[in-house]
Amino acid sequence: MRRIAAGLGTLLALSVLVFAATNVLPGNAAELTLGRNATPPALHKLEHRLGFDHSIAHRYGSWLGGLLHGDLGNSAVAVAQNAPEPSIAHAISTPLKNSAVLALITTLLLIPLTLLLGAFAGIHARKKVDHMISTPALVFAALPEFVTATLLIVVFFGWLGALPPVSLVAPGTSPLSNVEVLVLPVLTLLLASLAAGIRQVRSGVIEVLQEDYVHVAQLNGLRGRTLLWGYVLRNALAPSVQIVAQTIQYLVGGIIVVESVFSYPGIGTYLVQAVTERDVTAVQSTVILLAAVYILINLLADLLVVFLVPKLRTELS
Repeated sequence: MRRIAAGLGTLLALSVLVFAATNVLPGNAAELTLGRNATPPALHKLEHRLGFDHSIAHRYGSWLGGLLHGDLGNSAVAVAQNAPEPSIAHAISTPLKNSAVLALITTLLLIPLTLLLGAFAGIHARKKVDHMISTPALVFAALPEFVTATLLIVVFFGWLGALPPVSLVAPGTSPLSNVEVLVLPVLTLLLASLAAGIRQVRSGVIEVLQEDYVHVAQLNGLRGRTLLWGYVLRNALAPSVQIVAQTIQYLVGGIIVVESVFSYPGIGTYLVQAVTERDVTAVQSTVILLAAVYILINLLADLLVVFLVPKLRTELS
C-alpha cells in the first residue's frame, strides 16, 4: 500500500511538472493550425474554443479532474480541425496497440536472453566466453538508440537489402500482418536493452558464486546443473527480477526514439508529433500514461521479489 501511495504521489508530482513544461513551449495548437490566417480575432476565437483563455490553474484542474475519471481529454489539434472524434483516447488507441506489439515481442525475447546470457557470462567470468558476451554488451550500452538503429539500417538495408529502412504499417492493419517491418525496431530495442541487463545479471551471479553456501555446496560434491539451478540462479533470480524490470522500463523511453527513427506508427511517434504540433493536452496525457506504465512495472517487480524471497515475506508479516 505504501508503494501504491508513493506511485500515485509520483504521478501527481509528474503531472504538475509536465503541465508546467508544456505550457512554457512557444506557440500553441491554435497558432499552428491557423498558420497565415492567424488574425487576432480568428486566433482569439479558436483559443477560446480550445480553452486556452482560461487561467493555468483552471486548465490544470480541469485536465487532472478528467484524468481521475479516466478521461484523457481532447486533442487541441483535432478540435481545431473539426475532427469527428477529437478525444485523445480515440487517437492513441491504434498507436498504443502498435507499441504494445513491439514492446511485447521485445520483452518475450529480452527476458530469457538477459537471464541466460548474463548468467552464462557470470559463471564463466573473466574467461573467453565472458568477454565474447560482455564486450558487445558494453559497446551497445554506450550507443544511443538512434545510432544503433542507423547502423542496423545501413547493414540490413544499405548493404544486404534484406529489410525495409522504415516500419510503415497500413491504416487498419496489424504490424503482425507484415512481420519484416518489426525486425529492425525489435533488434534495436533488444541490443540497447540487453546491454544493461546482461551486465547487471552477470554481476549478480558473480556475487552469488562468492557466497559461503555455494562453497559449502561445492565441498559437498554438488556440481553442474544441480549447483547452478539449485543454488546460484535461484538466489540470483530475485535481484535479476528488478534488473529485468528496469530493462523493460527502459523500453518505455527507448521505444519513443526507435519508433521515430523507423517511422513506426506507435505511441512514441504520436508523442513526437504532438510535441511538434504543440498539442499540449495530447503531450500531457500521453506522458502521464507512459509514466503510469513505468510505475506499474516497478510495482509488479517489487511484488514478485517479495514472492520469490521468503525472508521478505516474513519481514512483512
